Amino acid sequence: MTSIEPRRTKQRTVIRDYVDDAGEFHTAQQIYDRLRARGTPVSLPTVYRTLAAMAESGELDVLATDGQAAYRRCSSHHHHHLVCRSCGRTIELTDTPVEAWAARVAHEYGFTEITHVTEISGLCPDCQTDTPTSDHQT
Repeated sequence: MTSIEPRRTKQRTVIRDYVDDAGEFHTAQQIYDRLRARGTPVSLPTVYRTLAAMAESGELDVLATDGQAAYRRCSSHHHHHLVCRSCGRTIELTDTPVEAWAARVAHEYGFTEITHVTEISGLCPDCQTDTPTSDHQT
């Protein structure tokens, strides 16, 4: 069975271009709001459908944030993300100790064909404030 590629429309092209240029994770609502602020005539359902199709095809990484999906075009190799909870600044992490740990734990419990997703969130240096924070935040 072959998959049918969605029609290329001006709205879908604008959404793809926005994601290509964004560099950080954005929710569908954020992308919709920013495109509308630029005067781009696009519907929220079109933004959702386009992002979902791009994520399903592997073009975008998806990160769950505050109960919403956030999307970002990332490199094609395996990596993890360090994401600022305030501004969304994102750093791709590769070759982390997580890889060895995941393999060791899977082996200990007899698991094979393992996959994993690791997202680390915090406040980037630009967003840190002098207010005290708990070391126990999730």
